[in-house]
Amino acid sequence: MCPVIIKPAIDTKGASQIVSRLGVSRPVDILLGNDESVAKALAKHPDSHCILIDEAQFLAPTQVDELFWYATRRDVPVLAYGLRTDFQTKGFPGATRLLELAHELQELKTICRCGRKALLNGRKRANTFLFEGSQVAIEGEEDITYESLCASCYDSFRAGAITELRQTP
Repeated sequence: MCPVIIKPAIDTKGASQIVSRLGVSRPVDILLGNDESVAKALAKHPDSHCILIDEAQFLAPTQVDELFWYATRRDVPVLAYGLRTDFQTKGFPGATRLLELAHELQELKTICRCGRKALLNGRKRANTFLFEGSQVAIEGEEDITYESLCASCYDSFRAGAITELRQTP
């Protein structure tokens, strides 16, 4: 089998490689620019048996549409891995479109620090949770990290952040 591995270029973590939290890495076949055509990029890989996409939330909705029709017309499975929502609990445009078109969804479960099922993503800078800022901030840049949290823990940290903001003159 010949898979094609794609990663959106906006994800600069690991440069042209997929990097897991466990330290495993793998070079990508296509580093896809935000305005780049998926069909044109895949034309260079005509013998592909499946397409694997990491950080799929960063795809543009039009790229998700292209992948949907590519998979449909060529009968090639597309497996996309990514987040549903950002650190402010808002959907990424690419993830939203993926959810609208997906034939099947499988959740990879994550556990919060308290032991409950994690649903949300907390963004931290210098170990302090942030609740404002741009939708995209890549882990490892500008001291940014992320932590998977259950709704209760997320809410507790958010309430603490709001309280601190109100007390600041």
